[in-house]
Amino acid sequence: MANTAQARKRARQSVKQNAHNSSLRSTLRTAVKSVRKAIAAGDKAAAALVFQSATSTIDRIADKKIIHKNKAARHKSRLSAALKAISVAA
Repeated sequence: MANTAQARKRARQSVKQNAHNSSLRSTLRTAVKSVRKAIAAGDKAAAALVFQSATSTIDRIADKKIIHKNKAARHKSRLSAALKAISVAA
């Protein structure tokens, strides 16, 4: 356990911050899964709308440094490529 008042306070703050960051990471995963699900359904128009929303979510979370900007770019790139692939297949 923390010995100083400052360390005790930081321990309290880290618990709260960890819960907040976990929530944001969960939001990110949900956004990515929703795009994957829309792509699997095969409707390009609907998938494009969901992708646009997910892109915004991914960028917002990367701006808060919950995930690295390169990881955000990688997610967006892979989702975009999957979205483009369904238009070629259809």
